[in-house]
Amino acid sequence: MGFEVALDIRAELGESPVWSRQDGVLYFIDISGRRLHSFEPASGVHVAASVPEDIGCIGLRPGGGFVAGLRSGLWLLDRNGKLERKLADNPEDNASSRFNDGKIDPAGRMVLGTIDEKRVGGLANLYHYSDSDLRVLVPGITVSNGIAFSPDGQTLYYADSPKSTVWKCPYDPSTGRIGPSAVFLRTESDEGRPDGAAVDSEGCYWIALFNGGRIRRYDPDGTMMEEHFLPARCPTMIAFGGGDLRTLYVTTARVGRSEAELVKFPHSGSLFSMPVPVSGLPATLFDERS
Repeated sequence: MGFEVALDIRAELGESPVWSRQDGVLYFIDISGRRLHSFEPASGVHVAASVPEDIGCIGLRPGGGFVAGLRSGLWLLDRNGKLERKLADNPEDNASSRFNDGKIDPAGRMVLGTIDEKRVGGLANLYHYSDSDLRVLVPGITVSNGIAFSPDGQTLYYADSPKSTVWKCPYDPSTGRIGPSAVFLRTESDEGRPDGAAVDSEGCYWIALFNGGRIRRYDPDGTMMEEHFLPARCPTMIAFGGGDLRTLYVTTARVGRSEAELVKFPHSGSLFSMPVPVSGLPATLFDERS
């Protein structure tokens, strides 16, 4: 069984899906559409809330609400997407930089990266938020993506999309410190560029290949195990959801795509899903004290 349309919303730039086991809801965003979406598969209920600026990633908070990387910085949002409090400013030039991919580590610490919108190269960074401050983990990135953690939390994966490369490095969840990075995988130009990712309960890395119309699963050594195509050219990110975490959800994009492509793939920008035999990992909740 392949991917099917789970929610036909045709977002501009769908991203950052995360499953709430407490709510039975998949939350995700539309970056350039400035929307925070919630989708309850059991009932089909879909709600979209406006946010006041470009929103790059979200994570769940205990008791409801979100931590979110916006253009201006790292924020706390309430359940309805309303801005509550800014935790940290975006330390880069907001005119050409915004937060992009992000995940919460096993200790509840937010790890997130920025995007250099001018594509000059090397002006973006990968950060973690710890002790009420943003600290650089990896400098010199152009488009931060692919962030995920191994099941034991001791390996961090991250990507720089224009370089078509994903790296892995040792990670200490107790401190947020990393070790030396090594190349985990590279893709060819006709395969698509690494975008958002997730790790399953077996420790395998799933990656959305933007402009490649496919999702791949790699074992912890970087060997490709599976490849799944979907009816959209630009998948952006992956999340495991459902009560057993065995439904793979994928957000997609339609912004900037040609008319011919949108005729061929009319559901571009929608949310897709596919049952999978392996379960994902439950989302970690943000801990502001980490």
